[in-house]
Amino acid sequence: MTMEIDTYRRLDPSTVLAETDRTKKAAAMQYLAQQFRVQVLDILHEKGTGHWGGAASAAELLVALYFDTLRARPDQPDWPERDRLVVSKGHASCMIYTVLAHRGYFPVEELNTFRQLDSRLQGHPCMNSTPGVEMSTGALGHGMSVTLGMALAARFRKQDWWSYVLLGDGDLNEGQTWEAIMAAAKFAPPRLAALIDYNKVQLDGPSDEIMPMDPLDEKLRAFNWNVAPKYFDGHSVVDILDSFDWIRRQDRWPVAVIYRTHKGRGVSFMEDNYVWHGSPVDDATHAKARPELLKTLGELEANL
Repeated sequence: MTMEIDTYRRLDPSTVLAETDRTKKAAAMQYLAQQFRVQVLDILHEKGTGHWGGAASAAELLVALYFDTLRARPDQPDWPERDRLVVSKGHASCMIYTVLAHRGYFPVEELNTFRQLDSRLQGHPCMNSTPGVEMSTGALGHGMSVTLGMALAARFRKQDWWSYVLLGDGDLNEGQTWEAIMAAAKFAPPRLAALIDYNKVQLDGPSDEIMPMDPLDEKLRAFNWNVAPKYFDGHSVVDILDSFDWIRRQDRWPVAVIYRTHKGRGVSFMEDNYVWHGSPVDDATHAKARPELLKTLGELEANL
């Protein structure tokens, strides 16, 4: 299906939140994730800066979290009983902001200020500036430690919020991440979950060439984590929701789920290519990439 560039259907996020049928909601979230990819590509093109690869990789995971799983009140971003999500791979900021804006944390129009002087939407998320951002991230490695602290705080305060951390390949290169993984297994606070966006590509090359991590699930089990029995498809909302069902059934902490994803998801010449970790989206690239995203959007519309 070919769609005109400026006439694709914009799905109202409020209808996704209101949907009670799981199958219909999953289809709507799948569409919403692709819709957000188009918007992020447009923003990065307009600003001439930002990170496409990791933002596109995490679209479905972030949509499933914010539009289905997280206990949150966007009009009260500091609500004490909210679930916590630390997006440790802070270079995915443009997708994070897009999801937060459409979830109601701040006006969607504010996305136009991305990476501008005095904007709340900085190149990497800042907890002191942006509603909904739980932790300033971007310097990779501390997201796991901070999330462990949040889970320990919940136990100390006898609260039942969930503490999630979204990790990327670069995070897994950092010693502090593995120190936190060891500490988490020792203290084992309940409702602590690591979600790994395992696209296996990072800033300057394939992860297998920079710092091989496979078999990642066995490594995490060796560190005494409760690891999901399979790798889930991080680009299938249905599979992601199934993974969250698995997490909620567990009673041994902490838990980890590994998601197979693709850096630069949705654009054939960008997928799994480290060059598009953070390269500017110029006019020629935008003109070539956007129709691919829109074609997939048209195919997804048939499932709504």
